[in-house]
Amino acid sequence: METEPSIVSRNAQESSTASTPSAIDSVGANERQDNKEEFQNENHWEFSNAELRRLVDESRARADAHWNDLLRSRADVENIRRRAERDVENAHKFALERFSTELLPVKDSLELGLAATVSDAAKLREGMDLTLKMLTNAMAKFGIREVNPTNERFNPELHQAMTVRPNSTVPPNTVLAVYQKGYTLNERLIRPALVIVSRAPENGAAGEA
Repeated sequence: METEPSIVSRNAQESSTASTPSAIDSVGANERQDNKEEFQNENHWEFSNAELRRLVDESRARADAHWNDLLRSRADVENIRRRAERDVENAHKFALERFSTELLPVKDSLELGLAATVSDAAKLREGMDLTLKMLTNAMAKFGIREVNPTNERFNPELHQAMTVRPNSTVPPNTVLAVYQKGYTLNERLIRPALVIVSRAPENGAAGEA
């Protein structure tokens, strides 16, 4: 019976001795795991830096592309502006080119009429009528219309009254006569017609015809 404690003690010692390698193995495993995680973390940071450099390079490339696009756009705008300036300048210079071309035959006709020795007044008048018709047609092509308001109601937007005459045969404010014809360009007044306008006679007196 005295030997039982010794046996128990040896068993305990053997058990303690047997468990020591396992503890060591556990510590080693933990160290290996820590080393593995540290290695993975180092690789992760290296990958992140490479990724960052790639993103920076891509951003720089996009910025360069946008800058080049901006420069090209500015150049295009400048070219358009210069072309527009030239077009406006040419429009001012040659705005009357077509109109001038239409007037040349009228001038030719007048010169031929002056150079001809015509004793017949009827033929001379016929030539003048033809020249006037040519001029009227040339003006009409460019939107120039005459304002000849005889017997029409006075319109202050198109007519300019030179004088007023009493007249009982027509309503008041009627154009009795035209001193000078007016003209419009594309329905815009460029010269008013100079006219004589009627008014009601005073005291029932007979007006002029």
